[in-house]
Amino acid sequence: MIRFSSLPLFATLIHRYCCFLGFLFSSYTLNAEVTFYMIFTNKSLFASLTPLTLFLVLIGCSSQQPNAVNSINPTKTATPSPIAAATQTPVTSSLPATAKPSPAATVTTLMVSHSKSDYMSFLDPASGRMEKLVVGTAPFAIVEGPNHRTYVSTAEGVAVIDTKLRTRIALVPYQADVGKPRFGEYRSGGMGIAVSPDGKFVYVGVYLDGGKSQLEILDTEKLAMTGRFPVGVRPFDVVTSLDGREVYSIDHDGYTVTAVDPFTLKGRTLEAAPFGKGGFEKPHYAVVRADGRLLLPYQGRGLVVLDPKSGSYTTEPLTGNTHQEGVTLTPDGKQLLIVGIGSAGSATGKPNLTILDANTYKEKIIPLARMHQMVASSADGRYAYLTGGVTYADTGWNGMTVVDLSAGTTREFELPDYPLDVQLLTNN
Repeated sequence: MIRFSSLPLFATLIHRYCCFLGFLFSSYTLNAEVTFYMIFTNKSLFASLTPLTLFLVLIGCSSQQPNAVNSINPTKTATPSPIAAATQTPVTSSLPATAKPSPAATVTTLMVSHSKSDYMSFLDPASGRMEKLVVGTAPFAIVEGPNHRTYVSTAEGVAVIDTKLRTRIALVPYQADVGKPRFGEYRSGGMGIAVSPDGKFVYVGVYLDGGKSQLEILDTEKLAMTGRFPVGVRPFDVVTSLDGREVYSIDHDGYTVTAVDPFTLKGRTLEAAPFGKGGFEKPHYAVVRADGRLLLPYQGRGLVVLDPKSGSYTTEPLTGNTHQEGVTLTPDGKQLLIVGIGSAGSATGKPNLTILDANTYKEKIIPLARMHQMVASSADGRYAYLTGGVTYADTGWNGMTVVDLSAGTTREFELPDYPLDVQLLTNN
């Protein structure tokens, strides 16, 4: 006698039993349910099946366990991602249809500042679809922090973004008087921006009319500027030390790097002019290597490796021969990607992307059809994403280029309002 409480287990065993019989019968037209019917309508057949056969069923059909579990607890429908659920604004894309990801593929999301307008976008570089978010006039740089927070430097203040909800939480004004918001290469307001490793502070370089600049400190809990320190002229980039104890302003028109202690508001000026001070031989952007040294490329002619503790630097040779702008490290820290816009000053070559081993300085150079300003790497380090909105003399274009770093191939697509900075969204 089978007790009622044993029926679910009994049914499972019978199902496995039938699976095994279906296998024995080797018929493509018989499934477990049909076999079940045949057994229980044929008593002689049922009686001939021994306990040993049942034991073999339990072993032989163990591979059916996942299906059995799914039949009891069916998989729930996946919740759509925020970017899929949100309203998106399509843009014209030159990408072929085959470049679009399948529904099951992981979607890469880039954050882009559109410097000739007042918004940033969340962009899918494969499909060319974008979602706009108003942040403030003439957005320049973007930095991602913890807890779904991103910060954008604009001509008005620092925009604080919730990347999960796709909303602007605040627009924090600068302590400095930046005047009426403007556009263009020399507009006053925020430029380079960085976030402390613990996410408690944001550091933004603020350019002011008349040639002065300062580093301002944003308390991310109070959402207010709490300190400032004078730095060199036009701080294109701001980066932090690995331990967060120092902040470095890359002073484009000062040919220097200013190292600031954000807790004491004391600073040091570090020389970084391997080809002298004058003309186009200026620092633009930098990264901090795993050993704490700053890497700054110049003109496709030399890479400054700066020790911020001692203030000394060496210059490693480069052969790109191009006026270099944006830089980034691949996520594994092994490769440095350097954007070159073409001839200017001592650089006489054409636009290109240099892929540089961050430790051995071995180069690979990929020619580009157009000028670009900034670069981001995909999470797997396979692709580079370059923006067309070059600040220099308004010489850029409305679009981006995707570079396959292994194959050396490139493809372009249109993107409006002079895309300037680009960052990979890593915390969806």
